[in-house]
Amino acid sequence: MNKVILMGRLTRDPEVRYTQSRNGEMAIGRFSIAVDRRFARNSQDGNEATADFFNCTAFGKQGEFVEKYLKQGTKVVVVGRIENDNYTNKNGEKVYSVRVIVEEIEFAESKAASQQNQGGYQPAGEAPAPKNAAPDDFMAIPDGIENDLPFK
Repeated sequence: MNKVILMGRLTRDPEVRYTQSRNGEMAIGRFSIAVDRRFARNSQDGNEATADFFNCTAFGKQGEFVEKYLKQGTKVVVVGRIENDNYTNKNGEKVYSVRVIVEEIEFAESKAASQQNQGGYQPAGEAPAPKNAAPDDFMAIPDGIENDLPFK
């Protein structure tokens, strides 16, 4: 079984082109998403890596969706499969990589939350604090709400 589910933000605006198929024109959307890691690990240059980056390709209706609705910073959930994207470069060296072929794609946050985030990628540790946060970093609970709680 080859199935992958990823949630992340687009690292750049998608590139969409159209090609001729048996059924007419077909959209091919290419984009990359940054997926936050739960735990940072040291990368090759000694810096802490906090995200992984995945190249994705969407065909047909999903490609049209990508073109119409997605832009840099949009948070999405991608369901698909992984394919090898290996090739030999002009120096004759074999280059190994993988690509996610998108089967399903959905928004992972509301439009309002996306606009508040202003489309920028932020690693998980740098999220802005809630506007109504108390000084101890906990959100303030309105007075009189204790009676509405389903537990005590």
